Amino acid sequence: MGTTITNNPPRPEPKALASTLEQLAARFGNRLITSQAVREQHGHTTTWIPNQPPDGVVMAQETADIQDVVRICAKSRVPVIAFGTGTSLEGQVNAPAGGISIDLRDMNKVLAVHAEDLDCVIQPGVTRKALNEHLRDQGLFFPIDPGADASLGGMASTRASGTNAVRYGTMRDSVLALKVVRGDGEIITTGTRAKKSSAGYDLTHLFVGAEGTLGIISELTIRLRGIPETIAAGAVSFETVHGACQAVILAIQTGIPVARIELLNAAQVKACNAYSKLTLPETPLLLMEFHGSEIEVGEQSKAFGEIARDCGGGDFSWTTKPEDRTKLWQARHDAYWSVKALRPGDSIGVVATDVCVPISRLADCVSETEQDLERLNLLSPIVGHVGDGNFHCSLVCDTNDADEMARGEEFMHRLVERAQAMDGTCTGEHGIGQGKQKYLKAELGSEALDAMRALKKALDPLNIFNPGKIVPEA
Repeated sequence: MGTTITNNPPRPEPKALASTLEQLAARFGNRLITSQAVREQHGHTTTWIPNQPPDGVVMAQETADIQDVVRICAKSRVPVIAFGTGTSLEGQVNAPAGGISIDLRDMNKVLAVHAEDLDCVIQPGVTRKALNEHLRDQGLFFPIDPGADASLGGMASTRASGTNAVRYGTMRDSVLALKVVRGDGEIITTGTRAKKSSAGYDLTHLFVGAEGTLGIISELTIRLRGIPETIAAGAVSFETVHGACQAVILAIQTGIPVARIELLNAAQVKACNAYSKLTLPETPLLLMEFHGSEIEVGEQSKAFGEIARDCGGGDFSWTTKPEDRTKLWQARHDAYWSVKALRPGDSIGVVATDVCVPISRLADCVSETEQDLERLNLLSPIVGHVGDGNFHCSLVCDTNDADEMARGEEFMHRLVERAQAMDGTCTGEHGIGQGKQKYLKAELGSEALDAMRALKKALDPLNIFNPGKIVPEA
């Protein structure tokens, strides 16, 4: 599935690029890779944005490697794009002006764990699952779960969140400090391990969500949590999406401390049943998880069950068995692949997109979105981290069918406009990248975009860090 990307910065001069590649080869040897296949793997690989590969890939192993790549590239104004695991969805890792992709997967060390302070220091290539495996013996875990085994550096760069955000927040809430390589190759330290600070500008959260456009994260200090005494997962089916959303709204408003609360509409439940071999009722479904002591979890489950019944929900079933919880949540995490399996074929594409609205408008936004899908005769199962008003549509389209593609584009545009009209945002967690630049002006205003451009120019005057992303051209 393709679209036109209008923010395409100029490519470096061929001689400058050749000189840069020659210097990188001298410095990194076979850790500089220029094969077509590897370069394409480091461009956009999911959903609808065309692949724009870099001119080379450097496999970084330490902070000094990042610094040297930046210094070499800066001399000829060759772009530099950070690459974690490539799970971003809005073209964040594409190279519209070519340049060098710095693959950070080998920078995957847990540098220090301070269990008594509930924090740790890690390299950017550490993945979420690997970190939690490392922490398990100490009774700690990192709660941010975007649904993919993403790198923590990439999660910070896109301000990721996910299924646990309703209780534990997003990457914005979890990052205490960063070390960032700036445009001259020097290191910026943005904070300390202290849980709060009033020392100067909040540089940490300037880089969290910057999608690699202001510098490259080389080290993170992040908050940890204690593994709860009891974890219970539950499921309840509803007659309508509106009823399910109302139950979520009431649960949040009454202060039930739900750890996870996910919505699957009927189309998504059907897809999950087929793909994950489940037997869930094929009506709107809420999946949830409660964390705490055994008594607390029991009380939370009972309170939510009463709310669900008042909103048209069926029997509320829940379990504390790890294997049952894993099966239920794995089905949720496999939602994208379950949708893809609904309509196989080489020309079939799945467009994953998200919006977020104030919790009080959630039911209206989801219901109107389903009505739009029916009117436009489109298939797009819906899942959502609905505890914080965020939901995702997985639009399935035949790329060879011009009419269906046009209806798909209309749907996605209307989805964003609807969310913004409800005081919401064009993206709750996927980020802007290339795909959603056109919606920023309507959401934030031209003055905010001017401020972003000024920040970009101040911190990256040569425009080498991930150019063509987030801020549209003036």
